[in-house]
Parts: sequence; structure tokens; C-alpha cells
Amino acid sequence: MNTLFSLGATKLHLQRWPLNQPNQSLQAWDAADELILEQAIAYCRARPANASNPLQVLILNDAFGALSCGVSTVLPIESALFVVQDSVLSQHASRHNRTQNAISNHALYELTSLDPLPTAPHLVLYKLPSNHSYLKYQLAALKQSITPHTRLIIAAKAKDITRNVLSLFEQYIGPTQASLTIKKCRYIETEYDTTRQPPATNFPLRWRLDNSNIMLVNHANVFAREQLDIGARFFLDHLPTVATNSTVIDLGCGNGVLSLQLLTQQPQCNLIACDESYMAVASAQATIMENYPHFLAQCQFIADDCLTRQADNSADWVICNPPFHQQSAVTTHIASQMFRDAKRVLKTGGRLRIVANRHLPYRLQLEKLFGHCQQLAANPKFVILESIKRS
Repeated sequence: MNTLFSLGATKLHLQRWPLNQPNQSLQAWDAADELILEQAIAYCRARPANASNPLQVLILNDAFGALSCGVSTVLPIESALFVVQDSVLSQHASRHNRTQNAISNHALYELTSLDPLPTAPHLVLYKLPSNHSYLKYQLAALKQSITPHTRLIIAAKAKDITRNVLSLFEQYIGPTQASLTIKKCRYIETEYDTTRQPPATNFPLRWRLDNSNIMLVNHANVFAREQLDIGARFFLDHLPTVATNSTVIDLGCGNGVLSLQLLTQQPQCNLIACDESYMAVASAQATIMENYPHFLAQCQFIADDCLTRQADNSADWVICNPPFHQQSAVTTHIASQMFRDAKRVLKTGGRLRIVANRHLPYRLQLEKLFGHCQQLAANPKFVILESIKRS
């Protein structure tokens, strides 16, 4: 849905990614984006032009490009804009929205969550992540990047700005307080303290899988950071038996635990680990490296929008533990795209096997898409479903 974002004189057409989502009520920005942009636009307009010291702006966690597009409307042409995103979907959305709003008047640097931050930015726009491990990781990086002169504009939904969150800012940056609630959101105001030494970070985390010698590696923004989620645990007991030299795609690979188990069961398969999160893909690669580095030659690790980068009719198996949310919105459209992409990418006779919460309508979706769907196993919370591509 192409919706009009309006903030004073700033008017933009913004879309979520992927395009043409079935839930037309979802938009590409929220009230926290609006609060951040109100202050950011005022700051940029008030700052005197300085050709010898052009404005450097750093944006963290711009979900669909609202922040980068909005602030770009007032940036001087010599400015530099650094945008840090962990999600390939967020990057695609930002590029699309910049293109459709004809925004290209300054230097743009797209950074992933694993890249170092620029040194001494003048302005930081920070939309808080919901993941507190990722928050700690970003705060530690910010403390090394910013200076006492950096202007920080930080906002989130009021319910997400807890005492624990404010305490983290106190530990990593300096004295911190939250504003009153505005549009169900709040600002965080923090003062850079040069004497404050932030706690040491231990990312990526390494932890042992229960009752095994397997070490799993989790970067800060990866789901189930210190324990195996119960869906993946159930799936481990119901992974397919694949033939020698089969091409298997672990779609939404997370930390790579399913990929690792598949390689253990069939050391001669060719594995492709895909996820929309750069930190997830790096985690999966590190997990294989940690346990079975000799398997790396037969593996690919790809940050992708579902299976957009994979060729038609190229895989024998796709396994998937699909999500039922995007950012903070509960939705099944990402899973639906995963299923459609899997059918396209599978060879005739290839199979898609998933684990899913029992209450989700995935069996009906798979039956409609593939013409059939078989339930292979179930427990009180999850089911294992499989469909075969007939043609």
C-alpha cells in the first residue's frame, strides 16, 4: 500500500516491504518515527551551513526508510547519511522509498548491523530495537562512535521504554531520562559522559546445545539467543533424510542449528542457509565454523528477501521455521512469501518441510499452493508439515 506520510511541509509516499501485502492497514512508519523526524528536521534547518565540516547523520533501525527519507528532505547537498539496518527487507524498503520519492541529493552509506559505525557523527536518529541484547550491542558501538557534541534523537513506544532500558543508557552513555508520553511514544534524553566506562560486551554469544557437544553461535539480534526455541527443538527430531548431493535450503536459518543437524545427518549434501537478518546469516556461518569447519566448502550463507536470489527449480529440499511477525506487527504474509518462493525454487518432486504453531493457518495455505499437505508429526504446540512440488 502506497501511503502518504505528512509531517508539516514534509510529504512522502512510503511503502512497507514486501510490496502488495494483504494487510493493507500496516504502514511504513509509526509515531516514534514522527517524533524523531520532528526534532531531526528542526535540527537540520537550524544548523548553519559549514562546507569544511559537512553534516554527518547516522540512522539506526530505520524499519522501512521513513527516517532516512524524511531527514533527507532537509539535508544539505554536501551531507553524508549513514543508515544501519540488520534486515534485508528494511534495506529494500528504504531503497524503494528513496527511489519513488526521488531522493538522491547527498552521499548515502548503507551499513549492515555488523559494520563499524562512522566516527563522530553530528546527528544520530535512533529508533530503539525491541531486542535488549541488540540494544546493548548498539549502545556499546554508539559510545565508541559519538562525541559529547553529537546530537542524539531517540524515541520508541512508551511501553518499550522501561526502567531497564533507561538503566542501559545510563550504563553505556551517561545520565538519562525519558520524556512525557506523546502519541503513545516517548523520547529518551541522554547525556554523553566521557568518564563512564560501558560494560564489556560478549557478542556473539556461544552456548552449548543441551545433551550434546554442539556449540551454537548467536549474534546480538538473533532470535533465541541463549537457548533453543521450542519450535526448532521439535523440528530437530523431524528433519528430513536427504539423499547424497541434494541441495537443501534452510530458509530463515537463524543461528544455523537446523543446518548443522542436516549436515551431520548427510555430510554430502549442499546447503544454502538464508535469512533476512545479516546477524542471523553470520551466526549460522559461525555455528558451522565452530563445529564442522570442513563443511564450509559445501555451504552458502545468504542474506535475502526470502528466496529472491535463488534460481527456479534448483533445490531438492527447503526446510523452514517460518515467522508470524514483521517488526512489531503480527502477520503471516512473510511465511506466505516463503512458501511461494519455496515452490518456485524447488525442483519437480522437491519437498518443503516446516514446523509451525498449531493455531496458524499454514496447512490450508500449503494445500492451496501445492495441491496437498501432509502432517508428519504434532505435539500440543507445534506441527510438522510437508508438501511436494508435483509440477
